[in-house]
Amino acid sequence: MNVWLKSIALICGYGASLYLIYLATNPEVLIVFLTVSMMLPLIYLIQDRAKQKQYIDHLHQETLKAELSLLKSQINPHFFFNTLNNLYGLAVEKSDQTEEVIYRLSQMMRFTIYDGRKHTVSVQDEIAYLENFIELNQLRHQHRLDIQFTQNITDAQQRIPPLLFINLLENAFKHGVDTLTEGQYIHFCFTTKPELIEFVIENNFDKSVLEKNKKQRTSGGIGLDNLKRRLVLLFPDKHKITTDVSSNTYKTTVSIDLT
Repeated sequence: MNVWLKSIALICGYGASLYLIYLATNPEVLIVFLTVSMMLPLIYLIQDRAKQKQYIDHLHQETLKAELSLLKSQINPHFFFNTLNNLYGLAVEKSDQTEEVIYRLSQMMRFTIYDGRKHTVSVQDEIAYLENFIELNQLRHQHRLDIQFTQNITDAQQRIPPLLFINLLENAFKHGVDTLTEGQYIHFCFTTKPELIEFVIENNFDKSVLEKNKKQRTSGGIGLDNLKRRLVLLFPDKHKITTDVSSNTYKTTVSIDLT
């Protein structure tokens, strides 16, 4: 009720002001007054619209940051759950490799906990993380695997998002070489330039064993979906993921345009 009374009072006051101006001056002054009085609300609406858009953009950015944080937090248990299973197997066997695996795992946990929370890390640190992961799995397989890691790095200190490609490497082990008993290989290439990031990975696998494992597995499979979602959030319309699957080989290529 108070709002209606204030609105009526404002309209009456405005009308009275127009009448007084009309009596005291000529029509030209009245036209100028009307023009200015009509422009002021328009200016206010434009400013208010700009503030609302800024607020919505801010909320959108905060939402993206929160989702990215959640996606990165999903990487940690997804990876460490599988690694701890491997470590448990070595401990049961009382393997001499257990201590080295624990050390490698602690280095990776340090990177994940501290650097993984950052928006970017150096290419050098990201590569060290991948190499630790490779060595940990080589120890588990007693260095019987054919793993080739090609690095085409323009600047080792270039900043990139952390933990982008660990899921692809993990999948190459879990769904690739772990399904085979001999002849396992993983070949991958990591390229970074000021205008480009590219990751290409290829591995072989046993299709029948993989299908059997999928039927037995009751959970998991979030790794690749996680990567795709992160790329959508971090590099919208500037990334591409392609896969090439044959009877016994799987190849994934990720390209990111940084221009």
